[in-house]
Amino acid sequence: MVKPGESIFSIARIYGVSPSKVISENELSNPNNLAVGQTLVISKENRQHMVAPGESLFYIAGIYGVKVKDILAANPNITNPSLIYPGLIINIPQNIEKLGTIKVNGYAFPNIDINILNKTLPNLTYLSIFSHEVRPDGSLSTVNDARLIRLAKESKVAPLMVITNIEEGGSFSSSLGHTILTNNGVQEKLISNVIDTLKAKGYYGLGIDFEYLYPTDKENYNNFLRKVTQRLGDLGYTVTTALAPKISSEQKGLLYEAHDYPVHGALADHVIIMTYEWGYTFGPPLAVAPINEVRKVLDYATSVIPSNKILMGMPNYGYDWTLPYVQGTAATTLSNTGAVNLAISVGGRIEFDDESKAPFFYYYDSSGRQHIVWFEDARSTMEKLKLVDEYKLGGVSYWTIGRHFPQNWLVLNSMYNVKKLL
Repeated sequence: MVKPGESIFSIARIYGVSPSKVISENELSNPNNLAVGQTLVISKENRQHMVAPGESLFYIAGIYGVKVKDILAANPNITNPSLIYPGLIINIPQNIEKLGTIKVNGYAFPNIDINILNKTLPNLTYLSIFSHEVRPDGSLSTVNDARLIRLAKESKVAPLMVITNIEEGGSFSSSLGHTILTNNGVQEKLISNVIDTLKAKGYYGLGIDFEYLYPTDKENYNNFLRKVTQRLGDLGYTVTTALAPKISSEQKGLLYEAHDYPVHGALADHVIIMTYEWGYTFGPPLAVAPINEVRKVLDYATSVIPSNKILMGMPNYGYDWTLPYVQGTAATTLSNTGAVNLAISVGGRIEFDDESKAPFFYYYDSSGRQHIVWFEDARSTMEKLKLVDEYKLGGVSYWTIGRHFPQNWLVLNSMYNVKKLL
């Protein structure tokens, strides 16, 4: 955590690493300017080893007590492990004890910046491409997803097709969901179209994100899931569903009531629990995913769903509210790195809330209005990722990966190995 008067150079000296390493790993756009309270991720320097005659990667890994796959990850220039040669300099990663191997899903829109996608794919198990919108007749909107599917597979990431009850050009629709879930003919057409798309495009599985369903459609949704999981499971495809963050089976509200945790947990291969949006665009200033609230959701979820099926939602964004907050006014969405850059530009001092385990700061704009910004940093990321091990979850799911947040991936990879399925 940056203290008053500190610089990249003084911080690097404290930890015995090069300033350039801190700058490049944290991808700092202006390393000469830091915000007080800003977090930096400092990873230890890799050691180097010169290959001697007769040495193999397996032998070298044994010398340093690391795994061959970790050496390969630290040396992307080694494309054939059996063809190392005497005199080759290889980086030996630090032997950090990790908490285990998890699955990591990232939602992406088809127009994601390809550079950001390529930086992110090594950290993912699944890429969920958002989204094929379901039409009232069971047909699907078209998605320009061929490039994303190809790049995902090249990085051994399993691409997931996502269907939603979003009206084309609109938002999630309760009435559209009702039409789909109460008409067997529409469902049969939809399932056939899904299967055709999965086969034609080479998807690994299906993600279902039906939100704001009428409470009276709870059993209709359950029955639809029974059909889908049976049909797709027989063909070898996985099914993942997205669930609202409930803390009990009796939780009221249009977002929650039709999402039946025990049924989804029994039928789906994975469930993504959307543990974010306590702080949201038209709501009062709050942390987006306060850990005390996330815990309440996980306490309930793990009591009715096998924990290894759960992917905990991770928000990759923050909000900027104008104060005093007036109900109905909108906050501005910003990236986590954008929040830090804003703090730097306005001289904001970043603080950390112990209850929510999230960073925030205040500032005044050019018109003299006070603002508060809540976002995610390396500390809040680490606190959330600890929950994966504590609750023995299957992994995490990011909404979305469109805004690059390098510190997140540094922290995640220091704590867990990421499972690859391809």
